[in-house]
Amino acid sequence: MKFSATPKEQLEIVSTGAADIVSKDELLKKFEKSYNTGKPLVVKLGADPSAPDIHLGHTVVLQKMRQFQSLGHQVVFLIGDFTARIGDPTGKKKTRPALTEEEVKINAETYKSQIGKILDLDKAKVVFNSDWLSKMTFADVLKLSSQYTVARMLERDDFEKRFKSHTPISVVEFMYPLMQGYDSVALNADVELGGVDQTFNLLVGRDLQRSYGQEPQVTLTMPILEGLDGKEKMSKSLGNYVGIDEEAGQIYGKIMSIPDELMVRYFELLTDIGLDELKQVKTRITTEPKNVKMMLAKQIARQYRGDEAAEAAEAEFEKIFGKTGDGLPDEIEEVEVSVPADGIALIKLLTTTGLAQSGGDARRKVQQGGVKVDQQKVLDGQTIYSPGSTFILQAGKKDFRKVILKNE
Repeated sequence: MKFSATPKEQLEIVSTGAADIVSKDELLKKFEKSYNTGKPLVVKLGADPSAPDIHLGHTVVLQKMRQFQSLGHQVVFLIGDFTARIGDPTGKKKTRPALTEEEVKINAETYKSQIGKILDLDKAKVVFNSDWLSKMTFADVLKLSSQYTVARMLERDDFEKRFKSHTPISVVEFMYPLMQGYDSVALNADVELGGVDQTFNLLVGRDLQRSYGQEPQVTLTMPILEGLDGKEKMSKSLGNYVGIDEEAGQIYGKIMSIPDELMVRYFELLTDIGLDELKQVKTRITTEPKNVKMMLAKQIARQYRGDEAAEAAEAEFEKIFGKTGDGLPDEIEEVEVSVPADGIALIKLLTTTGLAQSGGDARRKVQQGGVKVDQQKVLDGQTIYSPGSTFILQAGKKDFRKVILKNE
């Protein structure tokens, strides 16, 4: 096949936003060989189907894979259905419980439906590592195990910490990086993508390919995405995330809440914006930050919910927060809550109406000044609301409920 971008252009495109590439020189040579022969590179990304609900933090590396796909290369999304039975020990302080085979199957199907929002699944390969790992004999496993020493394994930061603190490490956990590395051998991967927390495992793949007589893969790692607060890693447990299955209005509103200094990073890591357009964005941010942020919010909402939904989300946001808006959306979910005669505290009400995930989340939202009753900020989470009351309860910039309190 013919590639539309030269090897150097391809290298510049895929390098944008990357945390590290081992190594750029090797990747350029692979691009040159691919360009001259017309043979696409095999670009691998593996994921264990242990947490199938994808948020934007998970999509950072998927966006990079999409770039390789757009450039004409063969992307392979590997679902680690076999390795998931062990559980990736990366970053874990103790041995992680394994998933059942049924849990793995259910999660894997959920994963496939979500990645289809980012990758062109008609042109991608989706494979399962049980296809080769489950067929290995004990002799094959011993051969694989002989390729790495315990000392090398203990170079990995999380293993080293657990070893020094006398926290148990199972032999099975040592097998995980070897199994992930062997996936690269089985696929004869040219490039493997991953987050920076996967660096050790990806490099094991390079070593194993050499041991099995293959040209070692290039590893390209992507940074960890900060959440909506601009400080902590995007995480559901911290409540600073954007789920790709959320409604367009939620996605749009959440993106509009990020600190201005995160905009360029989000453009780089979460969209397929071109290099020239990215330069224009960097210039415009200093003079018209709101317009640039609206462009970012609309682009991300469009990618996961479609053009029509993104347009509607932008219009709704402007109605609420524009100069002429009344601060309320056109449609607000109505919730009836039965409460005792002495009423209900605001903290409890936030969790009951689904505006907070937990009591801690509710307290945090109140303390940060994000909770309003009938558009008036409430800073005391223990404020009591009595039966017979009806009001608009708001948490953050985008979540509203019309609350009707009734006697139990």
